[in-house]
Amino acid sequence: MGLFNRTSATTTTATTPAAVDPALAALTGEYAIDPAHSSIGFTARHAMVTNVRGSFADHSGSLTLDGSNPAASTASIDVKIGSIDTGSADRDGHLRSADFFDAEQFPLMTFRSTSAEALGGSDYRITGDLTIKGVTKPISIDLEFNGSAKDPFGNERVGFEGKAELLRSDWGLTWNAALETGGVLVSDKIKLTFEISAIRTA
Repeated sequence: MGLFNRTSATTTTATTPAAVDPALAALTGEYAIDPAHSSIGFTARHAMVTNVRGSFADHSGSLTLDGSNPAASTASIDVKIGSIDTGSADRDGHLRSADFFDAEQFPLMTFRSTSAEALGGSDYRITGDLTIKGVTKPISIDLEFNGSAKDPFGNERVGFEGKAELLRSDWGLTWNAALETGGVLVSDKIKLTFEISAIRTA
């Protein structure tokens, strides 16, 4: 059963609300994202023929989970643009420059959730405001709940995998170069991936 699955509050014959699953209710609380065991990655099409992948090493965030009411759950994430890593120092420097993220003027990328919903089973969707380079637009992230566990150090953890797609031009990331054979050097569509491990704080 997923973290946010809900049972029907009433039936045609019930006179009292259905009981909340104690296993789900027990996960309700505040959590801090553990950056050492989490990742935020992206994939872009390069030269129309292959994919280039990268990630942001420096990020932090918090989750508020409600095991009986997914709509009450929230997420907040801050990502340091300067920590971008695609495996190429030259490419990373270009991405940090004003051609792309302009990391000196806009050092943070942020996400603040505005709604959450259960899709069935272990699948959820969280929607919120993504701010990049001073531009804020909505984005939806599809999540799979991977479960909960207590680690050897006594930390109560929850885990999620997520994915989303966006057009970078919507956030003002428009730099490109035309190819002699047609098309462009860098795709407008960007795929995002999330591997999140979060520790209960309250």
